[in-house]
Amino acid sequence: MIILGIESSCDETAVSIVKDKKEILASIVASQIDVHKEFGGVVPEVASRIHVENISYCIEQAFSQANMTMDDIDAIAVTKGPGLIGCLHVGVQAAKTLAFAYHKPLVPVHHLAGHIYANELVVDLEFPVLALVVSGGNSELVYMKDETSFEILGQTQDDAIGEAYDKVARVLNLGYPGGPKIDKLARQGKPVYALAKPKTQGKYDFSFSGLKSSVLQFVKRQERLNQTYDMADLAASFQETALNEIFDKVKAVLNDYPDIKHFVVGGGVSANSRLREKIEELKPKYPNVTFTVPPMSCCTDNANMIAVAGEIAYKAGRRADASLTADSSWEIQ
Repeated sequence: MIILGIESSCDETAVSIVKDKKEILASIVASQIDVHKEFGGVVPEVASRIHVENISYCIEQAFSQANMTMDDIDAIAVTKGPGLIGCLHVGVQAAKTLAFAYHKPLVPVHHLAGHIYANELVVDLEFPVLALVVSGGNSELVYMKDETSFEILGQTQDDAIGEAYDKVARVLNLGYPGGPKIDKLARQGKPVYALAKPKTQGKYDFSFSGLKSSVLQFVKRQERLNQTYDMADLAASFQETALNEIFDKVKAVLNDYPDIKHFVVGGGVSANSRLREKIEELKPKYPNVTFTVPPMSCCTDNANMIAVAGEIAYKAGRRADASLTADSSWEIQ
C-alpha cells in the first residue's frame, strides 16, 4: 500500500508518502522552530497561520519528491489529535479536501500511535508491546496486546518531560528548544547536585513539575547566597533525575508484565543521547525483550509515522468521512 500522511499537530507541517510501512518515498517537513525561538516556545496562533501558508507547498513537494500523483495513492492518513486545535484543523481540512477531490479513503490517526508506529519503519513489532512515548506534550507508558489495542499504564501527572526540558532550559537561559541544548550541555557535566525526586500516586505515573521547580529553587538559592554553580553539572543532574524517573517506571512495568516481548520508544525526547544510552543499559537485564528506537529522523513530529500508523488503521477498517474534525484532547484508548 502507498499512504499519503499529513501531520500538523504542533509546529511542523509535514507530508509524507510511505509504501508498505517501510519504504519512505517522500518526506517533507517545514519546521517553525526559528519563528517560535523568538518567543521561547510555540505560540499556537502563529503556528496555525504558518501551517496554512505551508501545507499546500509541502503536499506539492512530497509528490514531486516521490515522482507520483494522487492516482498512485491508496489512502490518506492525517493526524486528528491530540495537539494544538488550530494547527490540527489545517492538516485535517487539507486531508479531507484531497480525499473528497480524488475519491480516496480517509484515515484518522492518533498522534501518539504515530510516534509508536515510527518503529515499524525499522522493524516489525512483536506483541505484546510496551511503548514509552516522550515528547514536548506527552509522557506515557502504553501497553499494546495487539496492533490496535492501546492501554495507558502510566502518564505524567503534570508537565510532560519535553516541556520540563524546555522550562529548565529557560531557567538556565539556554534558549528554545531546550531538550537538545540541555542534552548537549549535560554531556559536559556530572550529576552532582541533589534535586527533588518526583513523587507520584500511580505506580507507573510520572511527575516532572516538582523537579523543574527544584532546579529553579536551586538557581535562586545560589544567587541569593552569591555562590557559583556549574551549569553543565546542573543540566546533568536534572537530566539524570528526570530519566531515572522514567526508567524506574519502565523497569517496574517490565517486571510486572513478563509477557511483554517488545519495548519501543517514540517522541521527540527519544532523540536524547542519554535516554538512548539508558535503553542500551537496560537490554542485558531483559534478554527476552526486543528493544527498538526509531531513526533520528522520525523522533520529532513527522508524517512518515502518520502514514505508517495510517496503513495499520486502514487495514483494521478505520475510515472517516467529511464530518471528520480535529480533536485536541483525543484519547488513544
